[in-house]
Amino acid sequence: MRYSSETVERAIHELSKLPGIGRKSAQRHVFYLLKVSEEEVNALAQSLIDLKIKVRHCSICFNITEQDPCPICTGETRSRSIICVVEEANDVVALEKTGEYKGLYHVLGGVLSPLDGIGPDDLHIKELLARVDKSVQEIIIATNPSTEGEATAFYLAKLLKPFNVKITRIARGIPVGADLEYADEVTLSRALEGRVII
Repeated sequence: MRYSSETVERAIHELSKLPGIGRKSAQRHVFYLLKVSEEEVNALAQSLIDLKIKVRHCSICFNITEQDPCPICTGETRSRSIICVVEEANDVVALEKTGEYKGLYHVLGGVLSPLDGIGPDDLHIKELLARVDKSVQEIIIATNPSTEGEATAFYLAKLLKPFNVKITRIARGIPVGADLEYADEVTLSRALEGRVII
């Protein structure tokens, strides 16, 4: 259904372009925004404008930041001997939430995916290799356990081998609270491979 207001229709159209938001969800959001105060809508609009103006990628690790280099790269308490390689900036957020990791990061900007036309030159792989010096003792490859993530991890491990640095892969397996009977064979196999002594 199209609305008599061109402005409403345009807002629905633009919102429906966002991932995970179809036309119905976009319509719900637009009608919600029509109910709230003008100040609230202006605050949302300004935050989106600021997002595009102020946020950029760190020139060292390619994480998102408002200052370059980012606070993680310049942090005095961060270990410079370990770099965790992730696919996207939101993976850094997930790892930082744990409070466990105190090293540096490197954001690839995706994974190798020949079917989508994404090769090594489309990712920040050369920049990662340039960062590996004598102070780096370990590289943790924390790509997702998808086919593309596994292929990327394998490719990186091969490239990093000549650097004589410890290369590790994050463990994969059964999530906390899950039942073994519902896990697929690949997950169970990885859980067995990654078992630890207790």
